[in-house]
Amino acid sequence: MPSDAKILIVDDHEDTLYALESALAPLGYRLGRATSGDEALKQVLRGQVGLLLLDVRMPGVSGLDVVRYMRRVEQTQHIPVVLLTGFGPDQELTAAAFGLGVADLVMKPIDPWALRTKVRYLYDSHRRRLALEEEVRTLRALVKDGPEPPGRPARPALPHPDSRVPVQRAQGAHTGSLEQDRT
Repeated sequence: MPSDAKILIVDDHEDTLYALESALAPLGYRLGRATSGDEALKQVLRGQVGLLLLDVRMPGVSGLDVVRYMRRVEQTQHIPVVLLTGFGPDQELTAAAFGLGVADLVMKPIDPWALRTKVRYLYDSHRRRLALEEEVRTLRALVKDGPEPPGRPARPALPHPDSRVPVQRAQGAHTGSLEQDRT
């Protein structure tokens, strides 16, 4: 995820979008907005989204529909999602949301301090996770294809298992199994 990845805020009410943008502005992250599930999916699929704040109930494509689709697409399946709802606690919604792997389900009206804390943690954790994945890919490529790091002696080639080179044991070496050695 590029460092300029945005937090996408999705709600079908302009006043809610404005309130969420105002609550998150002090964090200094790039913010984007969408007013429908369809629009949200288009932006997420274009990339550059590091976190999604998503209203559950919207006309047409609901927030849960957006998450279901995102979880089936490799490039979007790990983007953290915070679902927002104004309809109070609902066990079915909670079970469905967490079953889809959403990071949190937040009730409206939203406490700006709590929201900023959650968003900062989720956004930064996602960025660190992606940076680590990239580092692992780079290291694997170096190990697979690259030369030995400078200052490190080359590894000796190991004999092929089918080679008939006799192995000499150190004098008095034990020839029992590992199990016997442990007892």
